[in-house]
Amino acid sequence: MDFKSKIILIFGPTASGKSDFAIKLAKKIKGEIINADSMQVYKELKILTARPSKNELKKIKHHLYGFKNSKKDFSTGDWLKIVIKKINEIQNRKKIPILVGGTGLYFKALTEGLVEISSIPSKFRNKIRLLQKSIGQNKFYKKLIKLDPLIANHIKPTDVQRSVRAYEVKLFTKESITEWYKRTKSKFRKKDLIKLFIDCPRSELVEKINIRTKQMVKMGAVLEVKKFLRLRIPKNKSISKAIGLAEIQDFIENKITEDEAIEKISIKTRQYAKRQVTWARGHMTSWKKLNHKGLNIFLKKI
Repeated sequence: MDFKSKIILIFGPTASGKSDFAIKLAKKIKGEIINADSMQVYKELKILTARPSKNELKKIKHHLYGFKNSKKDFSTGDWLKIVIKKINEIQNRKKIPILVGGTGLYFKALTEGLVEISSIPSKFRNKIRLLQKSIGQNKFYKKLIKLDPLIANHIKPTDVQRSVRAYEVKLFTKESITEWYKRTKSKFRKKDLIKLFIDCPRSELVEKINIRTKQMVKMGAVLEVKKFLRLRIPKNKSISKAIGLAEIQDFIENKITEDEAIEKISIKTRQYAKRQVTWARGHMTSWKKLNHKGLNIFLKKI
């Protein structure tokens, strides 16, 4: 298989073995790994976000892991701009870029492009959000359909975030967000993208998640969270949504036991993995789905 000028994308639910497979692949094809996980971009909570270990980082060159301060905002658009430059740098060195992660929106932005809408003032956006909260999603969606009938087949009535976004875009730019999407294209050719989706059986994934959660605690996740809490990072920052942060904080404050914290983290992680798989089924139909046996076959063919 010729990987010249190719970009390899590896997506899979949390704990499915993405990183391990990526390292094995990178060794065989002279690749370099780029992070495509929205939580692993931050410096803090290395253990809790399952960033690659020092040993893994030594094996293969990794990029965009733990390089952002958690107090700073970091959007999908920010990630895409950096990644495009990083891919070009790696290819200029005659190496193969391998993007690995579980953040579907990152991959969607890379493969389909990102809508480049003019910056909408925060005061304007806040008014729309307040409107949605005051009248409720049902009435708000009806108002949205009247304002922009084109989105009826693109946004579900229950999707609050996308409804608010579509409303503010139409009101501010006078154009439907669907028109903006039509003008959006990826910076890369489809034929240059090798898209792999790791399909891990549910029962196997549950076991892996349970084991990994226990390992995180043994590796020092509690101490890591204690240090993190001292930073007093605002609750509205992305890193505050990291799975396990709230549960370990409850343990530190003696609200629950360590075993209860581990169980709650495992449950939340399983729920997140399920959402990742559901998202992939709806957005990654063109991706090559491989179970662990298929991954081994893929490596042997190289």
